[in-house]
Amino acid sequence: MHIGVLEDDLDQQAFIEQCLLTAEHQVSLFSRSSELRRATQQHTFDLLIIDWRLPDSDGMDVVAHLRQHDSWRGPILFITASQGEDDVVKALERGADDFLAKPLRPSELIARVSALGRRSGYATPRPAPACPEIFTLHTDEHYISVAGDAIDLTEREYRLATLFFSKMGELITRAHLLELVWGIKGDISTRTVDTHVSRLRRKLELDGRHGLRLRSVYQSGYRMETCQPPTLNKSLNRLTLI
Repeated sequence: MHIGVLEDDLDQQAFIEQCLLTAEHQVSLFSRSSELRRATQQHTFDLLIIDWRLPDSDGMDVVAHLRQHDSWRGPILFITASQGEDDVVKALERGADDFLAKPLRPSELIARVSALGRRSGYATPRPAPACPEIFTLHTDEHYISVAGDAIDLTEREYRLATLFFSKMGELITRAHLLELVWGIKGDISTRTVDTHVSRLRRKLELDGRHGLRLRSVYQSGYRMETCQPPTLNKSLNRLTLI
């Protein structure tokens, strides 16, 4: 995952960065809340880690601002030296998804980050063993190329695509897609998912011509399946992640 860390203590910054890099995450460090808020408008983060005491603001206020004014729906892990119950409750009420008290323990930090990623659907997709080499996921730049050509995808289409690529052969329900990609309850009646999937299928040519078919499952959802290309007999290779 691409994780943004807001922490003004340089030693703590280095510690958190080392833990996350060990777990193979991409990390962007910030010392001031204004830097982080600006970065969330310019880059895509899968998760944020925010400290309470900051030089230019209160970490809880930063969390509340991200939720209420910036419409940021991604997971937030709040960290602080305080372990009081009232502080934990306040952080969660302001919009944090989890709370971790200092001193931070490496294994627990990584485990909590991984758990938030799994629950939110932002975990970096692992290579699918049977995915054709023609598809390449550029995880740092957040785009997908087909036969070397970059495909113009919206951020939501990119998230939708990476979810299908990470769950090759698995049925993903419309309700699950609404919760993971749109951040809304899955029981809402809408054609939004079908419209986006249809557009994604067209853009990435997921109709079987390249060895992948994004199939609709009646009254359920969608499944990404491998298939034999009509005029191509080459064996399928692993999905390339850059």
